[in-house]
Amino acid sequence: MPVDMELQVVASLLRRGRTLDQLSTWLTVLGVLFGLLQLLLITPVTLGVSLSAWLIVVGLLQKYWAFRVAFDADLFALIARDADAPQDRTQALEQALQNLSLQPASRAGRPWSERQRGALKLLRNQAVLLLAQVLPALAVILASPWLSFAG
Repeated sequence: MPVDMELQVVASLLRRGRTLDQLSTWLTVLGVLFGLLQLLLITPVTLGVSLSAWLIVVGLLQKYWAFRVAFDADLFALIARDADAPQDRTQALEQALQNLSLQPASRAGRPWSERQRGALKLLRNQAVLLLAQVLPALAVILASPWLSFAG
């Protein structure tokens, strides 16, 4: 597969991180609302407050990874656009990242295959954090006593 096509595929995969971020944002908002509801009750449920705090903290961590993934998606798409001179674009990108203190000089010159693995690892980290939000929320919903009255 040509390098520019690989870069475009990676950029496309990284753009899927936006969907993960949107779901995580909704779960974080749900955590805030659930936490406020627990605080408004006369006797807050410890499990509810803990779940709320968990959803908020993990959601904020996921938001950090989402920013990183989105940034990398844009950079990969930018480099993939100019298939004629990827080396020139790579050097210009590295210089810009170093000027903005976003990359140390020691990380310059890495092959694109290594950069792709790193970017996809960021996407996996984002997905793991989303899973860390979904599973406890789902477990609480399924274990809730009100569920037995619904059906």
